[in-house]
Amino acid sequence: MSFSTQLIRWYRKNKRDLPWRETTDPYQIWLSEIILQQTRVEQGLPYFLKYIKAYPTLADFAQAPEDEILKYWQGLGYYSRARNMLNTARQLIKLYQGKFPKKYEELILLKGIGPYTAAAIASFAFNQAVPVVDGNVFRVLSRFLGIYEPINSSVARKLFTKAAFELLDKKNPSEFNQAIMEFGATLCKPAKPDCDNCPISSSCFAFAKNKIAELPVKTPKTKQRIRYFNYIHFTKNGSTFLKKRGPKDIWQGLYEFPLIETQKAINPEELFDHPDFIAWTQKTKIKLINWQSAKKHILSHQIIYARFWQIEVMKGNLKPDKSTIIVSEERLAAYPVPRILDIYLKKINLV
Repeated sequence: MSFSTQLIRWYRKNKRDLPWRETTDPYQIWLSEIILQQTRVEQGLPYFLKYIKAYPTLADFAQAPEDEILKYWQGLGYYSRARNMLNTARQLIKLYQGKFPKKYEELILLKGIGPYTAAAIASFAFNQAVPVVDGNVFRVLSRFLGIYEPINSSVARKLFTKAAFELLDKKNPSEFNQAIMEFGATLCKPAKPDCDNCPISSSCFAFAKNKIAELPVKTPKTKQRIRYFNYIHFTKNGSTFLKKRGPKDIWQGLYEFPLIETQKAINPEELFDHPDFIAWTQKTKIKLINWQSAKKHILSHQIIYARFWQIEVMKGNLKPDKSTIIVSEERLAAYPVPRILDIYLKKINLV
């Protein structure tokens, strides 16, 4: 029995019941695949359902304001995914009459759609015989075929895509691709794979050679950058101040309190002596109400230590820059904010 036949048989018996598997609508497939990049199914499913309810069609999604899209995305991280989706949706409406191209070669030309997503849409929506290669597929193929090429190397995608295409069921590519991805996600897992119940273990290189823990190979990550964020939660008559983050940094397009970034953790005296803080609060009477110990927030290439300083403005007016807006604390929940700020706002019962 072939690799593909065994995998598809296993999939039909063991697949999870997920809404995007019940449709060939390229919009819903695209949405699910973008959400599930770097997100577990259990975490991503509520977001998928929320988006489909709010934006049932591609046209609905394309017409939504960016702030609204980012607010729905809040908590998933990697916010550039949401912004790219909105740009792509608008591109499809403008240039393709609101329809997805059917071929991988055309899909890959769309902004924000890379090789993996293009292959997923082409395969799942249009049954085109192209392999879908994600982290789960890398792992399955590396173990099954004994491929030691690091999966994060520059040549890995080409090598693994070629291997996946050779194993692909050309007559049933959609189900095969979903099967191998599901197999990697639920059985051939990174740690403690269930080899006892594996339908292909008798032909698996890693199982035969006792190399399961060694595969796949991945080169070490680059050193993470450490940053210290001091968020100033100014309060005055039930209002506070927000600023939208700009480009070329994390959390682009999200809102946050006025921020002072420092080289290390600082104390209240150092905060009050900081030039930015002095510039904002000159000719005002202020009172430090509360501050929290720094909270560690880990990103893919950065570690953020964020501290929130609650400052009450007793008299006078602040002088933040022109891009800062005044927001009533009752309206804070309407703004898309970084996860770390959302946690703080919930802790003090403002959202």
